[in-house]
Parts: sequence; structure tokens; C-alpha cells
Amino acid sequence: MKWIFYLMLVAALALSATQSAAQQHTSTLEGLVLGADNKPVANASVTYQSGGGNAPHVVRTDDKGRFSVRNLRADIYDVRASSEGVYSDWKKNVNLRPGQITTLTLRLTHAKDTQ
Repeated sequence: MKWIFYLMLVAALALSATQSAAQQHTSTLEGLVLGADNKPVANASVTYQSGGGNAPHVVRTDDKGRFSVRNLRADIYDVRASSEGVYSDWKKNVNLRPGQITTLTLRLTHAKDTQ
């Protein structure tokens, strides 16, 4: 029976080491989306795209205007927010480094051109 305990202990330690190593090679992007009135914008879309040419991805803000994307590959990203036809400027060349959290504030200031 002791060998089963030791086998389970070794497996748990190996899994923990693998997860820790993965976290050291990934990054977190988080932030806040504000309207032109400087109030948080709930359910805004936040689009992010790596400089490596990967397709864009979208997450939504929570009821306090916050967003978070975990386990992103460390890379250079472009990020933009939008809600109901209003957009933020693109934040270009956002450098996500391994094991770090990068925090952005995106302000919705540009209305979509309707022409």
C-alpha cells in the first residue's frame, strides 16, 4: 500500500511542476474599459491579436468594466475595445512577458463612421 501512496505523491509533484512551468511561459492580460464619461463599460468587447498573425480573439468585460485573459502565449499584442458602435484606440505592441500580468485601460472615444 505504501508504494501506491508514493506513486500518487510522485504523480502529484510532476503535475504541479508541469503547471508551474506552463505558467512561467504564459502571460495574463487584464484591464478596464471606460466610456467617454470615464465610467466603466459593462459587456464591452475587448479584441486582442498577437503580432505573430494569429486570428483575433474577443473577451467581454464584467459588470464593472473589467476583463482578464489568462494563459496567453508571451508575445506582442494589439488590443482594442468596443461597445455599441464606439471604439477605443488600438493599443499597439503590448509586450506580454512570461509569468507577468499586463494591465491596460481602454477608453471608448471613437464613434463608428456611418457613411
